[in-house]
Amino acid sequence: MIQSLKRRESTLAKSEKQLEILSNGLFEEGDLPTFKQKISESDQFPLRPKTLEILQINVGYMCNQVCKHCHVDAGPDRKEIMTRETMEQCLKVIKNTSAHTLDLTGGAPEMNPNFRWFVEEASKIGVKDFIVRSNLTIIRSNKKYHDLPEFFKKHNIHVVSSMPHWTKGKTDSQRGNGVFDQSIESLKSLNEIGYGIEGSGLKLDLVYNPSGAFLPASQSSLEADFKHALKEDFGIQFNNLFAIVNLPISRFLDYLIASDNYEDYMYALVEAYNPATVANVMCTNTLSVSWDGYLYDCDFNQMLELPVKSKVKHISDYQESELQNREIAISQHCYGCTAGAGSSCQGSVS
Repeated sequence: MIQSLKRRESTLAKSEKQLEILSNGLFEEGDLPTFKQKISESDQFPLRPKTLEILQINVGYMCNQVCKHCHVDAGPDRKEIMTRETMEQCLKVIKNTSAHTLDLTGGAPEMNPNFRWFVEEASKIGVKDFIVRSNLTIIRSNKKYHDLPEFFKKHNIHVVSSMPHWTKGKTDSQRGNGVFDQSIESLKSLNEIGYGIEGSGLKLDLVYNPSGAFLPASQSSLEADFKHALKEDFGIQFNNLFAIVNLPISRFLDYLIASDNYEDYMYALVEAYNPATVANVMCTNTLSVSWDGYLYDCDFNQMLELPVKSKVKHISDYQESELQNREIAISQHCYGCTAGAGSSCQGSVS
């Protein structure tokens, strides 16, 4: 308990520092319009939720990788892991919520010791779309994970996996040496049992994040390039590609500052701001649950310790009617979700 409190205090201190930077901390006053000012120009402030469609649950920050762009700051040394007690509280909510999609994330969610139990129990409820966000390399990292493809198939899991690029150099530079080769082998394993194959009913989607301080190209063109390259070079198939903007949070924010790219990147996000995306940003139809059961408008707010603006703060006190009337918490990082075609955990929003 004491260790858990110390971890939360350390995380909170880091989050407060990052929020201070994001709140124009590295700009002269007035240089960069606030996100609140921007959405107010089109009468979209305050942001409020629509019908809840997606319950995204972060079951822990532990991961077998340490990716440069990771907004979760995940890694092997992270000890924040969702307990079975909190999972049981989530299950109670899942049974009664209006959400049709359950989205399990991490870290590497499979590293939670109760992951399989949770999937099995949640599968009994019969959610329409059951997503697990896998980093692919976890399947090859240890023998105890080698059967994950079969486990996913048994429970008709929709697998969403990070894949920075179709080339070894760009992938390994972002995610670590050997990641590309392991990812390719894992994708082949998933293809072999039907994932990503037309007509199988087993969905395999990939996620692309830019490798540097720039915005992604169009999602449709990237998807076409990925499909051609992976099929041509490795015989790999998948369903959809999601292009996600790197938000200025955690390791990516540290990288932007260390490389003197922070100001240019923030200006790029503001210049690419598209008011047409605001109505469909993921915080309007998604609720994020942290490893210890606290509620956030999105996974990014969770990392910045920006809790929901509601008297209901924890999954154990869940009241959908109360949460539906809340104002969504925003800050400068929200420009990342409204740049260009918009960005969410499900890819572009417009």
